[in-house]
Amino acid sequence: MATNLGNEGPPLARKSLMGRRRRRRRESALVWWIGFAVLVAATVHLRSWVLALLTLTLWCLYEFVFVPTLCRVVPRKGHACPEPARGRLFACEPHHQQLKNDALWRMALLSNPFRKPSRPDPNRETGTVVAAGKKGRATLTLWPDRLLIIAAAVGTLAAVAGMLYRL
Repeated sequence: MATNLGNEGPPLARKSLMGRRRRRRRESALVWWIGFAVLVAATVHLRSWVLALLTLTLWCLYEFVFVPTLCRVVPRKGHACPEPARGRLFACEPHHQQLKNDALWRMALLSNPFRKPSRPDPNRETGTVVAAGKKGRATLTLWPDRLLIIAAAVGTLAAVAGMLYRL
């Protein structure tokens, strides 16, 4: 039997119980697409440009925030992260989120204005000077992800422009 040194309670027998939290079950993407199909059918039936803009806005929000996807951040000289993430703009953990934010700013041909410069550690002695070039530290791996982010951004701008036009 395993002893539990310094810990109160029963010994932890399974690895899944050791510091890992259980992930919520997500709704199926099919539910979202059925909702979009119903909205498009209602738009066509009612011939409503307002409902069309609402549908476009909801699709953009879905792609940015709600689509069940993978993190897919590729650190320099690494492999794409296979962890699940919620939305194309989000990553699985804070470090990967920072890398993804940098990659998204770089995709917009800008540098991240919110990135705080890291302070050097005075106790670190590596003897190596490391400099990141303009390419940065991570990239968005797949072209379909990039294209969908760009399409959702253009769709958001079109929806806002359509709403402002009809004011």
